[in-house]
Amino acid sequence: MSGDSVVELRANWYFGGILPYAPDHASGADHAMNEVPRKIIHVDMDAFYASVEQRDDPALRGRPVAVGGSPEGRGVVAAASYEARRFGVRSAMPSAHALRRCPDLVFVRPRFDIYRAVSREIRAILADYTPLIEPLSLDEAYLDVTDAPHCAGSATRMARAIKKRIRAQTGLTASAGVSYNKFLAKIASDQDKPDGLFVITPEEGAAFVSGLDVRRIHGVGPATAARMHELGIRTGADLRGWSRSDLVERFGRVGARYYGLARGMDERAVEVDRVRKSVGQENTFARDLWQLADMDAVLERLAEGVAVRLQDLGVAAGTLTVKVRFADFSLVTRSASRRWGAFAAIDDMRPVLPELLRRACGEGTPVRLLGVTVSSLTPREDVYQPELWWNA
Repeated sequence: MSGDSVVELRANWYFGGILPYAPDHASGADHAMNEVPRKIIHVDMDAFYASVEQRDDPALRGRPVAVGGSPEGRGVVAAASYEARRFGVRSAMPSAHALRRCPDLVFVRPRFDIYRAVSREIRAILADYTPLIEPLSLDEAYLDVTDAPHCAGSATRMARAIKKRIRAQTGLTASAGVSYNKFLAKIASDQDKPDGLFVITPEEGAAFVSGLDVRRIHGVGPATAARMHELGIRTGADLRGWSRSDLVERFGRVGARYYGLARGMDERAVEVDRVRKSVGQENTFARDLWQLADMDAVLERLAEGVAVRLQDLGVAAGTLTVKVRFADFSLVTRSASRRWGAFAAIDDMRPVLPELLRRACGEGTPVRLLGVTVSSLTPREDVYQPELWWNA
């Protein structure tokens, strides 16, 4: 019996609309069970950019491929094929680093117009199952199929049908996660990649989170994970051992969210008209950085990753911000703005980053974290190059 069949036998009784459910306060499974539990699917294309390139060029199939970057070691990898990932090549990795891990890596130039066209095909397939779609990027989206009539109301069967149609129509594979909230649906979609289908039922939610590395919990970035590790919190079970008040005391308002997530609870709705306000990347260092030249190199790498994300979304940004967290955990941000979203590519950001960094800190100051964020996002067709001005 296939893995997909096992998943369907295990979970279809719930996702098919038959719900012999008894509230289980110990498991936290009753949090969303007021009347009808939500049915959320997270669809995530497998190595999307690289898979499109391998589909369109048979010579690339079976080879380690990096989209973006260069064989000369300049730039960063925007996406890596699964063959490249076996060597540890990842998106946002500097090309030089990727080449050291995989000397036979093949670099191809990104074709964002093609990726966007394929994404529109996929979005049309999703829309046949529900109008409640929240796209996160070109290659992933949440679907709320709670009231969808397709496949006898079974979210599991809908996810399987969507995967089958995507493959037939585009020649690409997608992985899908099915659960009763967004947090767990996204976790589920990553469980059996590539071409996976994984279901987390309400009864399984809290226990499933208990076994997760805390770094996989939504909203726990590298800096927060490091703080949690210092407190002995390494798994969902460890996090669940903390009271809501203690988590709020340690982590502020987001501590209340961590309390809920540790119990498999996430009340966020699928946002059909979700408007992205910013795009950013940051890096927390195992050892503090002291030299501005080292910090400049990190900021450029982060900005390249942000630029790829802007291309992915088809937008440009009006404001560029550098974030600096010092060894004492104090935080400083500095930003610059252009009217009409003229930060569209790394070449737009590169000249501005060093000045923002020097406005934030000086040589010899120990820095624990650096980040680059862009905001005031604008469709690319509305962009032109105006004057630059510096913000406080």
